[in-house]
Amino acid sequence: QVDLVESGGGLVQPGGSLRLSCAASGINFSRYTMGWYRQAPGKARERVATITRDGSIDEADSVKGRFTISRDNAANTVYLQINSLKPEDTAVYYCKARSFTFGDYWGQGTQVTVSS
Repeated sequence: QVDLVESGGGLVQPGGSLRLSCAASGINFSRYTMGWYRQAPGKARERVATITRDGSIDEADSVKGRFTISRDNAANTVYLQINSLKPEDTAVYYCKARSFTFGDYWGQGTQVTVSS
């Protein structure tokens, strides 16, 4: 059974920071490209950042300079450090494991709310 479990979301004031974590089990983590996506109310899910097996990173223009994705293959965990949060960052943040060979998996999401 594959599980991706996100954590670290919450309510934060504008300008604040959060660190999201996604712990994976049931997959050979190091063989997957890992990514963070988000979905705001009434909007489509969008890609935030991805990190490949070899550590190559791709980030959406809207988050460059504020969000940082990283991974720890020994811990089967991918992280998203979010700084300088804005109200428009409010969304459910999802973790995704992607492999052309083994398929794709999604986590259940963690809510991030940015409000004063």
